[in-house]
Amino acid sequence: MANREIEILRLDMKQKVNVATLKPNETNPRYIKDSKFKKLVKSIKEFPEMMEKRPIVVDEDMVILGGNMRYEAAKAAGLFEVWIDVAEGWSEEKKREFIVKDNVGFGEWDWDILGNDWDNEMLIEWGLDIPELNIEDVDEDDKDISDDIDAMFRVEVELENELEQEKLYNKLIAEGYVCRILTL
Repeated sequence: MANREIEILRLDMKQKVNVATLKPNETNPRYIKDSKFKKLVKSIKEFPEMMEKRPIVVDEDMVILGGNMRYEAAKAAGLFEVWIDVAEGWSEEKKREFIVKDNVGFGEWDWDILGNDWDNEMLIEWGLDIPELNIEDVDEDDKDISDDIDAMFRVEVELENELEQEKLYNKLIAEGYVCRILTL
């Protein structure tokens, strides 16, 4: 195999580099704040091997395309080296597309499986936000409320802030529900 071919193969492979060689992406539209960031730092400290299996994606100039928050958390966790995967030859348009698509969550959690097969405390410790259920003791006769529901079938949800409202609204719209935002 010619030297040039070997060099190209090396660039396509994952590699471990000094964290100082990476450049944060100034146009990254995604971030993690406060307690969730602390959970990510803790996760990396406790399980640094996951960084090899989920490397930070960079372009040829070492600008981060995917993994900005893992990069920040790795630095906060005291790591001096991180795994990267170089995306070579991508156009600026493809890089911008990747930045967003890398952070889009297409899947949903199966709460029944999580609730039955996983330890909730561990899931929370690992950073998963588990919705709290406020189920009150109700008599069997009181459970059927169908006589009191309007023909439109409405559900009212109280949220803590506008960001939570927007996320839930977008999720419900994506699932095909007709929604409208009300702020009281």
